[in-house]
Amino acid sequence: MIDYIDTIRTTLKKRRKDNKIMASKVYFADLRADYHENLQQKLTRLLKTAGMGDIDFNEKFVAIKLHFGEPGNLAYLRPNWAKTVADFVKERGGKPFLTDCNTLYVGGRKNALDHMDSAMVNGFNYMTTGCQIIIADGLKGNDEVEVPVAGGEYVKNAKIGRAVMDADVFISLTHFKGHETAGFGGCLKNIGMGCGSRAGKMEQHNAGKPHVNQELCVGCGQCRKICAHGAPVITDRKAAIDHDKCVGCGRCIAICPKNAVQINWDESTSNLNRKIAEYTKAVVDGRPCFHISLVIDVSPNCDCRSENDMAIVPNVGMFASFDPVALDMACIDAVNAQMPLHGSAADCPEDHQHAHDYFQRIHPDTDWRSCLEHGEKIGLGTREYELVKI
Repeated sequence: MIDYIDTIRTTLKKRRKDNKIMASKVYFADLRADYHENLQQKLTRLLKTAGMGDIDFNEKFVAIKLHFGEPGNLAYLRPNWAKTVADFVKERGGKPFLTDCNTLYVGGRKNALDHMDSAMVNGFNYMTTGCQIIIADGLKGNDEVEVPVAGGEYVKNAKIGRAVMDADVFISLTHFKGHETAGFGGCLKNIGMGCGSRAGKMEQHNAGKPHVNQELCVGCGQCRKICAHGAPVITDRKAAIDHDKCVGCGRCIAICPKNAVQINWDESTSNLNRKIAEYTKAVVDGRPCFHISLVIDVSPNCDCRSENDMAIVPNVGMFASFDPVALDMACIDAVNAQMPLHGSAADCPEDHQHAHDYFQRIHPDTDWRSCLEHGEKIGLGTREYELVKI
């Protein structure tokens, strides 16, 4: 791994001087360990140094938001990391639980039962993590709370999984990686997209309204029963959606047993990222929050995929901050300061245009900057940070 800390600090100092912006602190620990301190103990020390222990956890319900990994994908964070965070909370009197929301696409985490089965297969259970798992948006992904977004330009009321909003304290534990539509999958993606109910995910991904795949539809009428607006119409045992009546709530997607009700996935990548920032703000506003990102096994794509390509850079380390925007910016800088691993998706020496931006190199049609820029604009955090190595 390149010793990039001094280089980044020099760049940051100039950036702050030019922009005259107060920087947020991002704490960093490398992955060196010995018999005096293993990596879980080092993560605990990072959390203490970064100030997570200053949060009042006593008798508080604490949501630890992470990704349990799609079956077949091996890049997700090991349960050991979650246990370290959960133990930190419990030692301070808190009541932690691991959480995520159901997915919009077909896979191993579309409903709460499959989701919990997938988590179990990937090693997440009470014995390995020391706390329970709660799928935040319920059995079918429609147990949600509408949360106003202060300063929202694209989303006025975010649809967030109820258990996430019921928690007194919110902690994000993120596997930092690339992402095929957002550019990178970091803290904001983990929170904003991850905490959205299925309807919330549809709102972020989709600029329009759902449609019915006629080949998959069996005419069961479940979509018609769940709709409060009478949008689904059954004709000759096939459903169709009247877009003049549809409000885009996504409940028909959640209820369909055949995955016939589908979205168009037609939102621009820039607007998708801005919506992610606004959903993140809905989650974190008004309560104690803390954020942890592990820049390890940096795969080019999301952990939602049922496979993982090789890492694009060497493992970097552990990062923590109260500021989710600064945290993501620090992780991006850290990845881009590394040499790409030979043979990986980022190993394209002929790509001079994206020589210092592996995320744009891997996914040139994405716009990851729009997420952080918009997050800064709406008061979620700042891209300016001071990197503190422990």
